[in-house]
Amino acid sequence: MLIKPHEVQQVSNEVINMLHDEEIEIINSFYDAVVAKDIEKIDELFKVVLFDVEDHFQTEEEMMKQNNYTNYQVHKNDHDTMREKIAKFFERWLVLKSPLELQDFLETDFKKWLVLHVSKWDSEMALHLGHAM
Repeated sequence: MLIKPHEVQQVSNEVINMLHDEEIEIINSFYDAVVAKDIEKIDELFKVVLFDVEDHFQTEEEMMKQNNYTNYQVHKNDHDTMREKIAKFFERWLVLKSPLELQDFLETDFKKWLVLHVSKWDSEMALHLGHAM
């Protein structure tokens, strides 16, 4: 398990919390396959991760646009940075099939990014969405 649920802050919007809970579950399954060096499972779950992350980000971005969130572009830019990193690692995975490289990315980059992103951007956005409803 890479991310324990209590490590990611709950925000004041239940939809966003559900998105995070689903993502943590998927990332943890992916991480377990990476640690086990299960190439077939990694191949399968990497596509699930890509879909889930994109769906998560798009859902949040739609919520921000619908509610005229003033920090939309900065928040989206943070999403875009992680989109690019995950896409880069997926392309590298297709060529190298290196579980160790993925494990390092997940442990040192992705987890830290997720925890910080939620505590800063998602918590702020959730407060805005709560006031806009």
